[in-house]
Amino acid sequence: MRVHLGSDHAGLDLKAHLVAWLTEHGYEPVDHGPFVYDALDDYPVFCLRAAEAVARERAAGQDSMGVVIGGSGNGEQMAANKVEGIRCALAWSEETARLARDHNDAQVVSVGGRMHSLEDMTRFVEIFLAEPFSGDERHVRRIGQLSSYDATSVLPPLPESARGLGPDEGNDA
Repeated sequence: MRVHLGSDHAGLDLKAHLVAWLTEHGYEPVDHGPFVYDALDDYPVFCLRAAEAVARERAAGQDSMGVVIGGSGNGEQMAANKVEGIRCALAWSEETARLARDHNDAQVVSVGGRMHSLEDMTRFVEIFLAEPFSGDERHVRRIGQLSSYDATSVLPPLPESARGLGPDEGNDA
């Protein structure tokens, strides 16, 4: 499996570690930068490229995933999620890394280089890459609702259980 990586200066050391770890474990890492420390670099430059590569390869039927890394991982996740077709999840525990794949079929994981130990973050990535998507109907349905909204900007209809209970009454397109 090919794994695309992008970071900012705060994720540079972890990214270098992950490139070596991924290679040792039979993955094909592709590093989208940065390659030198620059405290003024901008994470979108690198994370968007990593996420676009994942989207492009997956659309072509290739088995690829992505890892984006920053100080907290928040901005990097937001950047990756701007790429059409990408679902990027912020992992801060083994369980969130697992559920990102199992429930949400995320193709990219974001981790915060200043939030956890090197060992913990490596474990989050390991779990994320190994976990398959469950394919459960409810998860497929929810992903479909998000994809539909991305394409149309039309809200999913309210379920019967929510009708008459909030500000959306009568606005369920």
